Amino acid sequence: MQYLVSVLCEGPVTATEEEEAAIDVFNDKLIADGHWVFAGGLGEPVNATVIDHRGGGEPIFTDGPYVESKEFLVGFWVIEAADLDVALKLAAEGSRACNRRVEVRPFL
Repeated sequence: MQYLVSVLCEGPVTATEEEEAAIDVFNDKLIADGHWVFAGGLGEPVNATVIDHRGGGEPIFTDGPYVESKEFLVGFWVIEAADLDVALKLAAEGSRACNRRVEVRPFL
């Protein structure tokens, strides 16, 4: 089963050199152990654009994040895990590596 591990941030988006090194080690472990699917970092919310094209007509483009919040999504991993217990264990290792809180959600 696949899980999304979202990395939550309250401060600077840029990881320190130590955090980057720990993330690289964690990513290598995910790959070696067959859990890696995909991962990526995201720019700051101020660089976001929300698009609403519901109901036809012209789409509406709004600069800025979907929701104003002190905490925001800064990156993610998509992992393959046998079950939620394995996903949570891996997410805990990812949280330690990136030095940020993470959220785990299964794909439908």
